[in-house]
Amino acid sequence: MGAWQPLPDDLPPEVRHFVEQLRLLKDQTGLSLVALGARTAYSKSSWQRYLNAVQPPPRQAVAALCRVAGLDGPDAERHTVRWEMAVQAWPRPAAVPERPEGCKAYEEDPTVPWWDRPEEDPRHGPGGRLLVYAVLLLLALLLTAVVGTVALG
Repeated sequence: MGAWQPLPDDLPPEVRHFVEQLRLLKDQTGLSLVALGARTAYSKSSWQRYLNAVQPPPRQAVAALCRVAGLDGPDAERHTVRWEMAVQAWPRPAAVPERPEGCKAYEEDPTVPWWDRPEEDPRHGPGGRLLVYAVLLLLALLLTAVVGTVALG
């Protein structure tokens, strides 16, 4: 089909072989990534990540591609075995370094959702603010139910 972007040079051989075989299988279907996404439960952008070795695909994505390509039995099983070997060898993302004590960069980062930000009050622990909001929402729902029951008799 189209030209694939080159795979990174530092990929383990198992990953490289798996992705190359997945690309061949995708090309044999004759489908674009958009059409492949429509025929499977995985989006075009997911397939781009899988086929460019940015992210390992889930086992179900490999099975879906095999189904779309008309593979079953031993042929599909070969792709599953390649997937297992590739996932074990897939490069892991670098660990996020611990933030130094007293560092405010995490709290000030606008991309961090409010529920993941550290709590100011240590009594609530991680996720304490979310728990408080959930309890308040539950109380509001109970109050609405009681008022509705009394009002409607």
